[in-house]
Amino acid sequence: MATKNETMETVGYRLRIKDLPEDERPLERLYKYGPQILKPSELIAIIIRTGTGTATAVQVAEQLLQKYDGNLKQLADDNEIQIAEGIKGMGKVKASQLMAAFELGRRMAAYLEEKAQIGSPADVARIVMPAMRDLQKEELHVLCLDTKNNVTKQRRIFEGSLNASIIHSREVFRFAIEEAAASIVLVHNHPSGDPAPSPEDIHATRRLVESGKLLDIPVTDHVIIGDGCYISMKEERII
Repeated sequence: MATKNETMETVGYRLRIKDLPEDERPLERLYKYGPQILKPSELIAIIIRTGTGTATAVQVAEQLLQKYDGNLKQLADDNEIQIAEGIKGMGKVKASQLMAAFELGRRMAAYLEEKAQIGSPADVARIVMPAMRDLQKEELHVLCLDTKNNVTKQRRIFEGSLNASIIHSREVFRFAIEEAAASIVLVHNHPSGDPAPSPEDIHATRRLVESGKLLDIPVTDHVIIGDGCYISMKEERII
């Protein structure tokens, strides 16, 4: 007859990170060495905190990464249902915790780029590419600049295909006026990955440029973001 301890070891024992040797526990390793030394699976384990009856949080995280072939970018772009699908121990709550962590990372990246100086369309692309290249819908963002071309604020103004009949100049320039912008740069993305401007893009942009002239807040460029590439309407002499 099996002893109580033997029964726990075979059927009822719950694998826990705290039962691992101390130098293998993600949180203790973070305290000792810092987060930079941790593997992605260990960072994920710290976020999701618990595993299942047969797998530690680290093992659940490893299964999740295997599902995505180690592609953190793809993982970061999925929703809570897609993340949790097929992974025991990864429910919608834990998946949502991961989504929140990824979003904090995106916002931190955007924050670090504030006050960046714009000297070329490449600078604009560097600032917005990480957040905009993989968006599933078109978004129009406005970057407010001061007199030294430093970015003072960025905001999403509109979601959807650009069309002069529905892009209201007042929404764009209300933001610019609130931020006392000396000038603005328009940015929007093409989910297709091809940044070539459409006739609607050009028409809407030229209308906004004219509005900027009237308000003495010039539109210095409109940069269209594709998949790892971009087009500047100023460089292309469209505006």
